[in-house]
Amino acid sequence: MSELLEVKNLSVSFRTPEGELQAVRDVSFCLHAGEVLAIVGESGSGKSVLCKSIMKLLNKDAYVKGGTIKVNGADITGYTERQMQRIRGKIFSMVFQDPMTSLNPTIPIGKQIAEAVRVHNPKMRADDLQRRVIELMELVGIDQAEQRSKLCPYHFSGGMRQRSVMAIALASNPQILFADEPTTALDVTIQAQILDLLREVQEKLGTATILVSHDLGVVARVADRVAVMYAGKIVEIGTAEEIFYDPRHPYTWGLMRSLPAYAQQGQQLYTIPGMPPVLIDPPAGDAFACRNEYALAIDYEQMPPMFQISDTHFAATWLMDGRAPKIIPPIGGMCHV
Repeated sequence: MSELLEVKNLSVSFRTPEGELQAVRDVSFCLHAGEVLAIVGESGSGKSVLCKSIMKLLNKDAYVKGGTIKVNGADITGYTERQMQRIRGKIFSMVFQDPMTSLNPTIPIGKQIAEAVRVHNPKMRADDLQRRVIELMELVGIDQAEQRSKLCPYHFSGGMRQRSVMAIALASNPQILFADEPTTALDVTIQAQILDLLREVQEKLGTATILVSHDLGVVARVADRVAVMYAGKIVEIGTAEEIFYDPRHPYTWGLMRSLPAYAQQGQQLYTIPGMPPVLIDPPAGDAFACRNEYALAIDYEQMPPMFQISDTHFAATWLMDGRAPKIIPPIGGMCHV
């Protein structure tokens, strides 16, 4: 598969009164055409900042400290806001967590979708524009699209609003769709519908998708590959099968054990002990060491490199070093073969 997006050694920081906050630290990954890449991790791990930094949607306190962002082979790292405006919508589009922060509650849904279409097609005829609006609403599963296009967002349920936001995001056929925790504000049944819809849209349009979530259980439904983020770094990345059936990083083990499916009857659901570090002054070694029951002495002194497990599977943990003791993880098979 061809690479639509290539991020290399990206670091993004924020200027704060307390000092530099290192929100994204030396992150590298690629996104292939037509695939769904899920980025998972606890709140504050840098997932949303990573996506917004690629689209250059961060506030003025944020800046790219280092690294490169390439789209279709073109380096966009130094693009100005005017240059980014030309490719947002056409190359990138984003679905945000809460649809009511994206929708104007006083304007009919159809008119808001039409506005998104017209931004990139200013000369489109009125009848063609209306057909395109109905087509987009039907694409995202909104029944009776023509009648409902005249309704305002407050007439819609949470799931219908999220579908409307997806229609706006898809208005100009983007090559890459960022979905930033699109199911968090929805109940479990509607979550499944929206995730299935994301997959259907990806298959119909061939749109590559980056799905951001804090819940591994959510991404299992749709992801082709999974990247696990902690303290601003990707600590493990691989195919969905590799991450779910052969996880290698202790943090991934902790996320997996926190799923209700792994809970023992009559026992309390597992939680990872401790708290993530403050990234104004991140630890010198492995940022997860102080919460890791399998931590080695070197974890407190030196940051682990990315160890290659297979052609598609990598994990940044000293447990993968040939000199490390063999560990039987709490889930899956042996960490060391």
